[in-house]
Amino acid sequence: MNRRHLLALLAATPFALSRAHAEEPTAAQPPLPTEHLAIVTRDGKHHDFKVEMALTPQQQETGLMFRNEIPEGTGMLFDWGPPRIMQMWMKNCPVGEDMLFIDNEGIVRRIAENTVPESPAIIDSLVPVRATLEVAAGTAEKLDIRVGDKVLHKMFGTAS
Repeated sequence: MNRRHLLALLAATPFALSRAHAEEPTAAQPPLPTEHLAIVTRDGKHHDFKVEMALTPQQQETGLMFRNEIPEGTGMLFDWGPPRIMQMWMKNCPVGEDMLFIDNEGIVRRIAENTVPESPAIIDSLVPVRATLEVAAGTAEKLDIRVGDKVLHKMFGTAS
């Protein structure tokens, strides 16, 4: 099943579901191109990250699957294009993550903290978002990142 896109179970045919399952990633993808991203918290603190850019459907489907660590100060940024409600899961992800759901203006709209490794449970953005940033579990708490904080990156027209 597709890790990074809306789950369209009602619209999917049995053929489509079996085909999607057959193409499911089985290994970590090679490191993707990286870019600088910063998060500015409500108290003005800047936190810098080096993020891999998941831009294609295949890159987004694989994401951080099968990776055994997410080093501090790194992550993966998923560009969904036009804002939409996103649903994700942690299947085949052996380490916990914090998922930051970011709107078109670069504002953090939801944070799913300390996701459960390998869980098939759906993690929903709840609101339309342009991007999702995945970082190591506990990062949001450690850096005091909260809903409403600003993400600086060229995707949002807010590059630092």
